Amino acid sequence: MSKTILITGAAKRIGASCARLMHAEGYNLIVHYQNSETEAMALVAELNAIRTDSAWGLRADLSDSAQLRDLSVRVMDRVERLDGLIHNASQFFPCEVADVDENVWNSLFNSNLKAPFFLTQALLPLLKQSQASVINMVDIYGQRPLLGHAVYSMTKAALIAMTHSLAKELAPDIRVNAVAPGAILWPESGHEQTAQIELLSKVALQRCGEPEDIAKAVRYLMLEAPYVTGQVLNIDGGRSLFI
Repeated sequence: MSKTILITGAAKRIGASCARLMHAEGYNLIVHYQNSETEAMALVAELNAIRTDSAWGLRADLSDSAQLRDLSVRVMDRVERLDGLIHNASQFFPCEVADVDENVWNSLFNSNLKAPFFLTQALLPLLKQSQASVINMVDIYGQRPLLGHAVYSMTKAALIAMTHSLAKELAPDIRVNAVAPGAILWPESGHEQTAQIELLSKVALQRCGEPEDIAKAVRYLMLEAPYVTGQVLNIDGGRSLFI
């Protein structure tokens, strides 16, 4: 029976890198996406060209409870086992404390925390049956908040707490860990060059990481760490040394 992994927000960037690497390890991939249909379908076609019927795309707005439940039902109808669940989908944008309203709060908490929790909950039967691995994509700023991103940082801190809590609650059947990227990719909305230079000056390795660095950490937790649970793996080039 083929092993299968669901990756949320898998259409591009870090999610797509994780999908390609895990597919190369022999896993079938469920590529979740919301708005990036073109990229998601291109990735699915790319993976299926390598191995027939080894990938498919599923669309859902994970901040919408009804769509999240529907996604879980479609997954359970489609596969007999789920060996990994990687919560990569996330929202990131700045907002000063004085400007935070309920829309900002709900948008960030729904996508970054509520969705990972309730999707894991909905898929528990499959995850437990396969003794699966759950990996949450957190952030070093969940450990040390980023100025101007209070609510975002709070969501990632809560996701770290969720990682620890579920690792206790779901053991010994399911392992739950987290990966905390540092400077890997600049936000798609742009990042001023001066800000990039300033940030990299505080990275021990003095360079930006690559999406593949995160994918390799995911592979390690999925395939090479059967005695690891409840841990947060920082992939940040030493950035957290300076925070």
